[in-house]
Amino acid sequence: MTKPRVLVTSDLPGDAVAVLSRSADVDLHAGVEPLPAAELEERSKACDGIVCLLGDQISDEFLTACKNLQIVANVAVGFDNVDVGAATRHAVLVTNTPGVLDETTADLAFGLLLSSARRIAEADRFIRAEGWRRWQPELMLGTDVHGKTLGLIGYGRIGKAMARRALGFGMTVLYARKVPPAEGGRRDGPGPHHVSLEELLSGSDFVSIHCPLNKETRRLVGERELSMLKPGSILINTSRGAVVDQPALVSALADGRVGAAGLDVFEDEPNVPPELLSMENVVLTPHIGSASIETRSAMARLAVDGLLTAFSGIKPPNAVNPEVWDKFLERTCGRFANRRS
Repeated sequence: MTKPRVLVTSDLPGDAVAVLSRSADVDLHAGVEPLPAAELEERSKACDGIVCLLGDQISDEFLTACKNLQIVANVAVGFDNVDVGAATRHAVLVTNTPGVLDETTADLAFGLLLSSARRIAEADRFIRAEGWRRWQPELMLGTDVHGKTLGLIGYGRIGKAMARRALGFGMTVLYARKVPPAEGGRRDGPGPHHVSLEELLSGSDFVSIHCPLNKETRRLVGERELSMLKPGSILINTSRGAVVDQPALVSALADGRVGAAGLDVFEDEPNVPPELLSMENVVLTPHIGSASIETRSAMARLAVDGLLTAFSGIKPPNAVNPEVWDKFLERTCGRFANRRS
């Protein structure tokens, strides 16, 4: 039996590439800069599989050109960079990395919340600029976190992890999601409580976004939604930048309708609007929600394990489009079965 040929679009933390190399012929792009789209397509044409990052665009046109490609293993829980519908039509299996990054991303989201509320990043810059002269009663006044209300837009694994952290701070937790829970609406106590998006926006001191990016959620939080927020409220986004109408957010921050924001994601990464760069009431991080050594290593290993599991003839549990599995098996024809070592 032959080994599958697999393109890996970036060097990965941990042992994932070494594990993959034992069972596949690996074409590794180890450069710091991402593969240009034309080179990504050209190198993928000779491959049976690809291990890619969220910055790699896997479109219908790309899949049409790469006729040999049978699996796309995306090193991310989100897969908005992959046209899953097109992949299914081309009988290309898509996998992602769910579960392993939930707690780490929630840590970062809550860190952004704390930093935005207590002006931590701004205070750090203040000291480094040698602006601190003495203790003053009104120096760097922020807002308390404990006892406040946190609204979660999206209540999947990461949203639930965020809720646990908030409850530990004595916060009241509200959440809004597409499918309401079986237990119904609002109850007494700290929560979490399911409410409408409108009630969440108007009733929360902090709003944190944890929904995936798709057609329904693109610019879900726009000018109308931002106008519903409490004056001085704080918005946190560790989901995808395009869930928020970025120009509307800039305007709301500039005129004080939104008090502060903590943003790990942006609509056109790595480009960040200059208006956000200039605002002292915005904490910015470069899409590092899952960026711990342990978690990024686990993500890379899950992506590789899913790919190798599929090529061994077993449907991986992290398949995004499992309905394509039978066609995937027909395409591989067992050529790579039992290649794992």
